Amino acid sequence: METQSDSVILLHGLARSDKSMNKLQQALLQKGYRVHNVSYASTHSNIEQLAEEAIGPALKLCPAEHSIHFVTHSLGGILVRQYLSHHEIENLGRVVMLGPPNHGSEVVDKLCDFPGFRFIHGEAGLELGTGESSVPNQLGAANFDLGVIAGTRSVNLILSLMISGPDDGKVSVENTRLEGMHDHLQMKVTHPFMMRNVKVIEQVIHYLETGRFSAR
Repeated sequence: METQSDSVILLHGLARSDKSMNKLQQALLQKGYRVHNVSYASTHSNIEQLAEEAIGPALKLCPAEHSIHFVTHSLGGILVRQYLSHHEIENLGRVVMLGPPNHGSEVVDKLCDFPGFRFIHGEAGLELGTGESSVPNQLGAANFDLGVIAGTRSVNLILSLMISGPDDGKVSVENTRLEGMHDHLQMKVTHPFMMRNVKVIEQVIHYLETGRFSAR
């Protein structure tokens, strides 16, 4: 794919802002992509509403002749899945998700009833559990070109004790997987900072250009 005819929409994670994606944005701009780093109020609405508010307006900023890619962190990936479950993007390119809770997070299961959880994480945070009724588990398989990067390091060992198997401090490696994805890569990075990691950014760009992550 030729980058001069491609747009990339960046979607940050829960309780974060577009600033968390700045380093990734700059790297993509240097590669010639047209980048839309979206800021959305992740703790103010549910996932369905956030997807409409964040993605719809961003798509209107992309030239009609461009292929449109998405690079997401955490909740941002679920917004893309939610949006695509109701809308078709005719010129959709590739999607790279960083640490997506594609089958929810056990941290939400354990902490959702604690005082202050809703205040800090909002309704969208409450929808990210691992139960069958959680939003991620209701959205089905990927029917688009998807690559997923999962972290295997944690800066919060207390939260990691709540999670089964390898994890990034918020999401297990296993729960980042999604049926229909084209590639999956584990990297020694943590959930809060993976989108700023140079090696992660290199892998994102490699996937956008080739449809695969580079050789391990």
